[in-house]
Amino acid sequence: MSNHKIKHEREGFTIIEVVLVLAIAGLIFLMVFVALPALQRSQRDTQRRDDMARFSSQLTQYQSNNNGKVPSEDADSTAKWNNFISSYLRVAGDDYKDPNGVDYTVSKVVKCTSSACNVAHGANDYQEGKIYVYTNATCSGEEATYAASGSRKVAFTYKLEGAGTYCGNN
Repeated sequence: MSNHKIKHEREGFTIIEVVLVLAIAGLIFLMVFVALPALQRSQRDTQRRDDMARFSSQLTQYQSNNNGKVPSEDADSTAKWNNFISSYLRVAGDDYKDPNGVDYTVSKVVKCTSSACNVAHGANDYQEGKIYVYTNATCSGEEATYAASGSRKVAFTYKLEGAGTYCGNN
């Protein structure tokens, strides 16, 4: 017989290895749960931008059907703009909703003049689904500004969820 010592090897992981793997897995989960809401917000804002581009395109269609006129600038203008949404954007059963499920509506219509265009909005003014329309205006960054070239120019703004305001015009 030989006097070789029998070496007993333990199977399994040490506690340090297990803790290290759990810490790495925890960091990965934390990064996913932090990044996921931001990614979802970004996707919803992209959909909102697409919806506002659709608004602009249908406004151009409306103007070509109505001798270049915009829906209205009179006292009943909000109702007429909402009628524009139902007639031009919700045709053939299409939805025209914010990604959170709220219907888009025109909340306020402002006619811009050379002295003033943007209306001071309160914190509660910018809510899901509310579109602000500015006639006689074009976009300058995120804001509507007076368009000296004519009253048939329309700018519209919509508050994005992530940050900022989308401004589009015809």
